[in-house]
Amino acid sequence: MASWRVIYVDDESDIREVASMALELDAALEVRTCAGGQEALEVARSWKPNLILLDVMMPGMDGPMTLEELRRDAITQKIPVVFITARTQARDVERFLQLGAAGVIAKPFDPMALAKDVRKYLPAS
Repeated sequence: MASWRVIYVDDESDIREVASMALELDAALEVRTCAGGQEALEVARSWKPNLILLDVMMPGMDGPMTLEELRRDAITQKIPVVFITARTQARDVERFLQLGAAGVIAKPFDPMALAKDVRKYLPAS
């Protein structure tokens, strides 16, 4: 069975916990969570995930800034990033895609569907 590493980044601990539990319902997903952009950069460099799920609005280094930094680093530049955000109007989604995101998942997300939604952005097994 294929297995994928996924990082979930959100400054709200309760959302990180729900997302982690929801993703781990899929036995093929190994999940780590990060509380912010800087932590995500460090974990991504060392753990080399297959996908990063990134909140847009976070204090300090927000999602778009984190994506920009990931793209500057040779180790992390090719890791697909999907924004998880309440900002899902067409113009917002288009802007996120132009920044280099692989996709956007609406927040609040359905915990029972999150793993299935995330699998769309992972390589085929």
